[in-house]
Amino acid sequence: MTPQPDALAERTIEQLVDGLRGIPGAVFTRDRVLREIGRTVLDPGSLGPYLFFRRSHYTRNLIFRNDLFEVVAIGWEPAQASAIHNHRGQECWMGVPIGRLEVRNYRLLEKDETSRTCRLQPSERYEMDPLHPAAVDPTEPIHSVHNLPEYGGRAMSIHVYSRPFDSCEIYQPEQGRYYDVSLGYTTRFGVLCPGEMAEAGLAIS
Repeated sequence: MTPQPDALAERTIEQLVDGLRGIPGAVFTRDRVLREIGRTVLDPGSLGPYLFFRRSHYTRNLIFRNDLFEVVAIGWEPAQASAIHNHRGQECWMGVPIGRLEVRNYRLLEKDETSRTCRLQPSERYEMDPLHPAAVDPTEPIHSVHNLPEYGGRAMSIHVYSRPFDSCEIYQPEQGRYYDVSLGYTTRFGVLCPGEMAEAGLAIS
């Protein structure tokens, strides 16, 4: 992922989605979408319907989805992190309208699809905050995301995926292995999914 320059204007999440919907599929590219996200400081108040948190794990909250892209809000309690993962070769853009997060990239040195083994090398680390969104680097698409304890509060990130995907690969470099996982949502359009539990609330602990 590559951090971008300071964003320029405050918009609501609905305005951001409308802006993304206005980009024709033929030019829904890494740079074009990043320009759309990069000129936006999201109004935290507009995220109220999607602010869900869970002590055991981060939450995935669907805001919008069509055949071209989806927009997902991810809620992070302090000290929560994602597993090291990829995005199935799909494009990904991220912004952090509330709090800040650290991204850790990895290089894939070896991968054996028969034995499901792999070897990774830690690469770049950087922070994202409300003024600094990022896009996945297609040359290093494997990463993890961390709400570090020293950041001192909850965080909410907004992810745009194109095209939408419903599974990813999880990497365990200590064991030298990787495996597939299915992806679901904690909430869809502000409503808890069946069987899910989460706390709705402000993003400041």
